[in-house]
Amino acid sequence: MKENRNFRKFLLLWSGELISAIGGGLTSFGLGVYIFRQTGSAASMALVTLLGFLPILLLSVPAGVLADRYDRRLLMMIGDGCSALGVLYILLCMLGGGATLPQICVGVFVSAVCSALLEPSFRATITDLLTKEEYSKASGLVSLAGSARYLFSPILAGFLLTLGDIKLLLIIDICTFFLTIIGAAVVRKGMGTQAPERREAFFQSMKAGWRVLRAKKGILLLVAVSSGITLFMGVLQILAEPRILSFADAKTLGTAETICACGMLVGSVILGVRGVKRRYVRTLALSLMAAGIFMLGFGLFERIALLCVFGFLFFAMLPFANNCLDYLIRTNIPESAQGRAWGLIGFLSQLGYAAAYAISGTAADVLGRIGDRGVGQGAALVILTAGICLTVTAAMLLLPKSIRNLEHINQSEEI
Repeated sequence: MKENRNFRKFLLLWSGELISAIGGGLTSFGLGVYIFRQTGSAASMALVTLLGFLPILLLSVPAGVLADRYDRRLLMMIGDGCSALGVLYILLCMLGGGATLPQICVGVFVSAVCSALLEPSFRATITDLLTKEEYSKASGLVSLAGSARYLFSPILAGFLLTLGDIKLLLIIDICTFFLTIIGAAVVRKGMGTQAPERREAFFQSMKAGWRVLRAKKGILLLVAVSSGITLFMGVLQILAEPRILSFADAKTLGTAETICACGMLVGSVILGVRGVKRRYVRTLALSLMAAGIFMLGFGLFERIALLCVFGFLFFAMLPFANNCLDYLIRTNIPESAQGRAWGLIGFLSQLGYAAAYAISGTAADVLGRIGDRGVGQGAALVILTAGICLTVTAAMLLLPKSIRNLEHINQSEEI
């Protein structure tokens, strides 16, 4: 009975996170459309995305330490409540006659800094609430909540923008924060505060994780590949919007983004049914080569139907690549060092996103100005370049012996 009550508490917490993620996706989509209409610049869109991502990346480890040392539900309430202040600031600027790019950047940055508290505390609270058997059932729901901003928000935002403007999306997002705070407060009331756990010092953990990665050359190469994957994904994530908005409206963009994101969902379902049981390196290389080719298609054509097809197929390849990367790395790291190693791997792999957000928008703008092509064509050229790089990098994965040797492990070591 106690386990059932805890699972109901998890569902309450998860529902709040799902709704909050959808609300955050509405704001992200709406701000992208607003900035592009105001500036016509892909670099401006990329700057806002970078400011929304970088604090979460840099503060993820300190936020994890806080989640182990203080009341996790209280941290979730503080993180969500303060994050709403950043969105509220942007809304007030909009109501005052229109928000400028610097004002939007400030609001997004404040919201992102506060949101960094949320994710580690949410993940840790799930562990507090559920048994291992229940967590296996809950993992799919957690994944769905994490993907909600890509699966549901774009098409919903595109529809809402036909009824109102960006202010409507911001108001809805602010309202969703209260649902998460209320859910965390209810769960907190029924749970005792756990004894704080001391973690290893940050730099000591980084050094220990680095020693583990350096022990096998193949692991280092795969971590570099994962950074490349996030770099190329980031290019498409940033430039898909100006690419489509250069010849279509916001509603069309929202529908296209949702269709493309569904590719990852379909790929995950196929992977769950069939799985990958051998030849992980070859599967990794082939899935990434296919993803690179589909990026080329996304950059070559300007028909929305074809962009949806190529975008869908690109994202459908990613679950296979992520699964193989995860298996090859995880089964070659000692169990006692998994936490430290994965903390460093997560940080290094996400750097690709930061690089993409920093350079792709500016590159698209510069190329668009050459010959007066326009930012849409500039974005297409950058996407084409990223697709070629991804295809070539994927093909080269088949060459290093150090990577191929990662597959030759005792099957009893599989986790």
